[in-house]
Amino acid sequence: MDFHEAKHQLLLLVNKVQPSDVPKLIEWVRTSGELDDAVADNDKVILRSIADELRASLPPDAMVACESHVRQKVRERARPTAHVDAFLYDEERVDALCEAGRMSRCYCLACGSSRTAPLDFVSHSFSVSELAFLFRNVLPDLSGRTLVDVGSRLGAVLYGGYLFSSASRLVGVELSQDFVDLQNKMVDKYAMRDRVQVVHADVCTQDRLLQSADVVVINNVFQFFMEPDQQVRSWKWITQTLRKTGSLLVTVPSLQETFNTLQETLPDDWVLELPLDYDVYVQDADPEALRQIHLYKVV
Repeated sequence: MDFHEAKHQLLLLVNKVQPSDVPKLIEWVRTSGELDDAVADNDKVILRSIADELRASLPPDAMVACESHVRQKVRERARPTAHVDAFLYDEERVDALCEAGRMSRCYCLACGSSRTAPLDFVSHSFSVSELAFLFRNVLPDLSGRTLVDVGSRLGAVLYGGYLFSSASRLVGVELSQDFVDLQNKMVDKYAMRDRVQVVHADVCTQDRLLQSADVVVINNVFQFFMEPDQQVRSWKWITQTLRKTGSLLVTVPSLQETFNTLQETLPDDWVLELPLDYDVYVQDADPEALRQIHLYKVV
């Protein structure tokens, strides 16, 4: 049912409650953790519904036509690697696809042999559980704040931020028009337009936006999509532009790992890494995936 029908049904229910118990019911609605849990579960249901729709619009590797170079980069990795978008395919769904023979977690070390080794999986999206961890355990209260997702792709951070946080503004910056269109379709269908915006642009043209951001999320968006010199250019621009004292930066993987891979020196006067509790219980989350999430404060 939609909001208006739900409101109508709720009022009918309240009218059936014994008058002496109405105050108790109202107090329960205001303070009960049971209701919070129900709402939280419903938020995950909405995210999974969005994932279902996006999955139907994309090929299994969740890449669009203009990303042939990304497929090539995945194939060129030292270890055989599969791109599996974590927002679209959680562990349970991957297991089901493997059982059905439509996906594999392993590759053959010698064609025709029973000798196998595990495939590396790479994703450019957070899973639903990782989004819950990000907004409930990593970031502070975002009331009145602006979050910018660099390379928003399918929009997972935007949808998660809308449902799991009180951020007043969630902005995705995405270079692919195909992904911009998909995000806008979901934002409109799920009535998130009051707080969510998708910008079709190279982030390096968005000086004012990044300078005004309270939180910036960068989830593995440069490595497979740019040559090393372009990655260095983008990171240098970010380190020079994201200078608002106290603003937060979320990265996957860590800045140290990223800069080491690029053989660049990380500016030591730019950000301070903040400790995270990776041992907090998050249902269905992959502990190793959570440990790839890092939080920094601009100093």
